[in-house]
Amino acid sequence: MRPLLLFLLLAMALPAWAHKSSDSYLTLINNGDDTTLTGQWDVALRDLQLAVPLDANNDGDITWGELRRQQAALNARLLPTLSLTALHDGQRYPCTLSSPQLQVDGHVDGNYAVLHLRGDCGAVPDAMEVGYDFLFEQDPSHQGLLRLQLGAQTLSAIFSNQHRRQQLQVDSGSRWQAFQGFVRQGIHHILIGYDHILFLLTLLFPAVLVWQRGGWLPARSMGDALRETLAVVTAFTVTHSISLALATLGLVSLPSKLVESGIALTVALGAAANLMPRLFPKRWLMALVFGLIHGLGFASVLGDLGLSGGNLVVPLFGFNIGVEIGQAFIVLLFVPAAFLIRNTVFYRQWFLPGGSVAIMIMAAIWMAERLSA
Repeated sequence: MRPLLLFLLLAMALPAWAHKSSDSYLTLINNGDDTTLTGQWDVALRDLQLAVPLDANNDGDITWGELRRQQAALNARLLPTLSLTALHDGQRYPCTLSSPQLQVDGHVDGNYAVLHLRGDCGAVPDAMEVGYDFLFEQDPSHQGLLRLQLGAQTLSAIFSNQHRRQQLQVDSGSRWQAFQGFVRQGIHHILIGYDHILFLLTLLFPAVLVWQRGGWLPARSMGDALRETLAVVTAFTVTHSISLALATLGLVSLPSKLVESGIALTVALGAAANLMPRLFPKRWLMALVFGLIHGLGFASVLGDLGLSGGNLVVPLFGFNIGVEIGQAFIVLLFVPAAFLIRNTVFYRQWFLPGGSVAIMIMAAIWMAERLSA
C-alpha cells in the first residue's frame, strides 16, 4: 500500500486538467491526383514554450502578438522535426514542407498554435512515410496524432518517442499498425488520467470489505471480493464505452468545462460514498451512471483528431481496448494487495477513510480549478 499512498500525495500537486497528456494533432491531405499536400499542425502553446521562448514579458500568458512575432522561429524549429516522403511506383519522393500561415485555435485543454502546411512532393503519393521528432527530448511522453487523407481514403497513426517513423498506405497492414497505435494511446491515456484512476480506486477501496452492523468488515473470500469488483468495473466499463462512442461519433456533445468539472465531481462523490456507505448501497449503480461522464472525457483525444464516419472504427475500437487494458492493470495491481490486508485495522479504519478524504480534497481542488479555467 505504500506506493498507493505515495501516488495519492503526488496527485495532490497535479494540475486541473489531470488526464490530458501532451499531444499535437497533424492533418495531411492529398486529393489523389496531384503532387501537393495541404494540412495543418495543431500544437499546444504550453508545448511550444518548451521549444521556443514565446512569453516575452514572462507574465505566464502567451498572447497572439508574442506568438506572431515568433512565427519564423517556430517554422525553423518545428518544420525540420517533420519528414514527409511520398511513395509512388516503388520510388521515394521527399516532400518540401512550408508553413505560410499561423493561427490560434482552442482545444479542450487550452489554446493551440495552428501551423497551416503545404508540402511539394514531386509525385502523386500511393502511400506516405512520415517521420515525427517534435518535443521528445523535452517531454518523452509527448505524442503526435496524425490524420492522413489520400484521395478518398483516410488513415490515422500515433507517433511516440518509441514510434517516430511510420509508413501509411491503404492496406490491412497499415490499419493493423494504426489499431496498435490507438491501443497504446488508450493505455497511455488511462495511466496518466489521474482523475479516472482515483475514481476507479474509490470503487475498489471497499471491494474487499462488506458493510455490516454499522461498520466495515473484511470480505469472507477472494471470490466475494472479485464479484464486487467485477460488478463495479463492468458497470463503469459499459457506460464509459457507450458515451465514448457517442461523443466520438458526434452524437453527444457537452462543453469541455462541464465534462471535466463533472469528472472531478464524480471522484469526490465516489470517495464520499466510502465514508457514507448507507447512502450509496448500490455502488455498481453509481459506477454505471458516473461512467457516462468519464467516457465523455476519454472522447476528447479522438475528437481532436478530426476523424468521422467509418474512419473512426479502428481508432475508436483500438483506443477503447487500450483503456480497458490499462484499467485491468490497475485492478489487478490493487485488489490482490488490498485483499491481503483487508483484515487489518489499518486498512479498514485508517486507509479507506483517510484515502477517501484525501481524494475528496483533491477532487474539490480540481473542480474549483476547472470551473474557474
